[in-house]
Amino acid sequence: MTERVGLYPGTFDPITLGHSDIIRRGAKLVDRLIIGVTTNPSKDPMFTPEERIEMVRAEVGRMGIANVEVQGFNALLMKFARARGASVVIRGLRAVADFEYEYQMAGMNQKIDAEIETVFLMADVSLQPIASKLVKEIALFGGDISAFVSAEVRDEVVARVETIGRRGEL
Repeated sequence: MTERVGLYPGTFDPITLGHSDIIRRGAKLVDRLIIGVTTNPSKDPMFTPEERIEMVRAEVGRMGIANVEVQGFNALLMKFARARGASVVIRGLRAVADFEYEYQMAGMNQKIDAEIETVFLMADVSLQPIASKLVKEIALFGGDISAFVSAEVRDEVVARVETIGRRGEL
């Protein structure tokens, strides 16, 4: 029997409890789940690719899921998926706005490589509002991000905010 490999790509800047939920659930669907930490030219990351890879590896380690590995990439998603032997790309959905973008991306990816399926997992209802962009924004303005990320990630984000400077002082 062929090993079923899944790929969950993202920038993970930072990894949130929503991402962790999708990782836990996605790992149940495949024999091996690769978390692909990538760059995105349309985003302004708080952490370097190497820092994000290490952050995700640490979170996965704390989750204790044996069939998950973390790899960085800076390439076309479908080429990376094919090179890693993935037959499925896992994407998390939070809201209707996510669906429109993800639906378009899934269609483009299918045109690039029709043999690799895209599977959408709905975020847990309690985690649906969480977005890395908003976590960073809250942290930059001195807000508490404890409800959105693990304690370890919170500490890393807070430390980074201290080095780059908090915004919006009253």
